[in-house]
Amino acid sequence: MIGAGPAGLMAAGQAVLAGADTLLLEKMARPGRKLSITGKGRCNITNIAKTADFIARFGKTGLFLRQAFARFFNIDLMDFFTGLGLELITERGGRIFPASGKAQDVLTVLLKWLKECGTDIQYSSPVDKLMTCNGSVTGVVSRSKKISCDAVILTTGGASYPVTGSTGDGYGLAKSLGHRIVSIRPALVPVETSGNVAQRMAGLNLRNINVRMFVNGKRRNQGFGEVVFTEFGLTGPVILKLSGEAVDAMRDGCKVIFSFDLKPALDDKKLDLRLIRDFESRCNEEINSVLRGLLPKGMVPICLELIKISPEKKAGDITAKERRRLRCWLKDFQIEVTGHRPFSEAIITAGGIETREVDPRTMESRLVKGLFIAGELLDIQADTGGYNLQAAFSTGWLAGRSAVQRD
Repeated sequence: MIGAGPAGLMAAGQAVLAGADTLLLEKMARPGRKLSITGKGRCNITNIAKTADFIARFGKTGLFLRQAFARFFNIDLMDFFTGLGLELITERGGRIFPASGKAQDVLTVLLKWLKECGTDIQYSSPVDKLMTCNGSVTGVVSRSKKISCDAVILTTGGASYPVTGSTGDGYGLAKSLGHRIVSIRPALVPVETSGNVAQRMAGLNLRNINVRMFVNGKRRNQGFGEVVFTEFGLTGPVILKLSGEAVDAMRDGCKVIFSFDLKPALDDKKLDLRLIRDFESRCNEEINSVLRGLLPKGMVPICLELIKISPEKKAGDITAKERRRLRCWLKDFQIEVTGHRPFSEAIITAGGIETREVDPRTMESRLVKGLFIAGELLDIQADTGGYNLQAAFSTGWLAGRSAVQRD
């Protein structure tokens, strides 16, 4: 077992329970560092969504997970953790968290379980090479020491949050044995924007906003929820959800625009009536004061600057054309996305080991017998909501069992 993240911890325990002598090698001085910071330190373990909904969240490679989810899915995972004494709660969107709100508690119960199972874990033990003979894995080389084995489970994680030890080592190990690596790139990552509009609103947090993503002028996707403006651009749950497609589009040389509907509960007609009513009832007030009833204070001067209306102009003097410009801006405030933040700020890694080269029924490599691959190393990625961690636990569970029970 190589890598003590969620997939590796689950795989190691399941292999021991299936009767194997198991050694888990972790290159860091302590395990599960990335797990302990997931979900802003709260650890969104899984989601109560149905299998079909889960698979849809993973896009074009989602079907690869059907077999793993059939063997060990969200209810199984929740039963597993509650059986270890971890109390769980369900929050908005079907997301499952530890009741304590502490990701560290998830790691603690996993390590206690592994200790009780009798799993041997060696820390500060990076793996430099996988040994093979006649197309089958025969062992690993760690710190210049050869360790023989009948099977290897590769669970080193992706390349996001490298400070946790997730530096993409597994891609090189897999590639050295002939596996194809789908180009890796940051996903669920904050984005950088053109100009200084976002930067001038840094720290502003908007809730219940509809965001549409346009690629070369055509609407590609959309999301609803929370948006956060930063000194470099944009982040927040909705932005992170859309970021994967945005990153891929920019890599292809496309122009990406995020359009914000700041008043999604009002259609154009209702919003226009609201503006007319506000302007008539407060006709002697300056427009910058009136707009504070519609927008956060920090957005008002930027809005008026972009639609070319003087902030001192009286609300009663606003023309029909100016009101139309304001209404259109409120429903279609646009910012161009020009880049993304580095892997150190990405929640997950997109791309990875080609899933067609891995047997979804066992997680065994189709190229090298006795090599099993699980977790974020694989070319599987979803948006936020507990989907990615469930995939790590499910593929880890299947790999751990399959590595022992293979013919």
